[in-house]
Amino acid sequence: MVGYDPKEDGRSNSKSEVAVAGSVSGLITRALISPLDVIKIRFQLQIERLSRSDPNAKYYGILQAGRQILQEEGPAAFWKGHIPAQLLSIGYGAVQFLSFELLTELVHRASLYEAREFSVHFVCGGLSACAATLTVHPVDVLRTRFAAQGEPRVYKTLQDAVVTMYRTEGPLVFYKGLTPTLIAIFPYAGLQFSCYSSLKHVYEWVMPADRKHSENLKNLLCGCGAGVISKTLTYPLDLFKKRLQVGGFEQARVTFGQVRRYRGLLDCTKQMLQEEGAQGFFKGLSPSLLKAALSTGLVFFWYELVCNFFHCLKRTDS
Repeated sequence: MVGYDPKEDGRSNSKSEVAVAGSVSGLITRALISPLDVIKIRFQLQIERLSRSDPNAKYYGILQAGRQILQEEGPAAFWKGHIPAQLLSIGYGAVQFLSFELLTELVHRASLYEAREFSVHFVCGGLSACAATLTVHPVDVLRTRFAAQGEPRVYKTLQDAVVTMYRTEGPLVFYKGLTPTLIAIFPYAGLQFSCYSSLKHVYEWVMPADRKHSENLKNLLCGCGAGVISKTLTYPLDLFKKRLQVGGFEQARVTFGQVRRYRGLLDCTKQMLQEEGAQGFFKGLSPSLLKAALSTGLVFFWYELVCNFFHCLKRTDS
């Protein structure tokens, strides 16, 4: 069960177990979907159209981008920035799921939960994601910088990146793109949690009892559906965040095509609309949806699996 449920007190996990389950789910999922994340970031940062008809476009399709990155940078490129990405996922997963557990428990204690499950999960999911984002955003900026740079690398190691960025751009560099991140993450995560819960109810209603598959498969499928819905509705803000996070990093992207400087969220939106059109707001949507489906499905799958594992251990001990 994702979130607090008084009817499941016999199967409830401790707060430390919830945090561990969130960290483990984030760690495993990040390792599996990293290649799609790198391709998505490359698409989001490309000024030129993602089209074969544009002779200046470096990338124009998922498979083409995968082959190009493999030829030019080697297989390790698909895990560029993987260490900060793992730190991001582990910390984010722990804070998000623990916050969601605490917030839903608070709502239950206040007797505000009944008949409002979708809205409660939306608000609690959004708030828990904001708390997690504020905690790990500097690591997200580092991950984006590593995934965005080409060869030769500007940053050799994580320590080199932290020191160089701090010296050349100041401490606020680690919070670049925070505004669109917070604006986007609240509805994105809120929809993830609320849609996941709702899709599980729909699954139970649609599937006859004798045709229902395993609980783990249900969690995976409902998580994938929740990921696609939430990502589609909030995607442009994720793209703006990536553009802002690489501000001041233009010298590392000259081999990828044109580069731009943005003064903030509104300036980024205005420039993109003028130069790339409204369709530019959805650059990289295909790999992003694929990644969102897999990552959200896997996060909820592994989270519930680890929570069940802890429950089985306690039942065995007792």
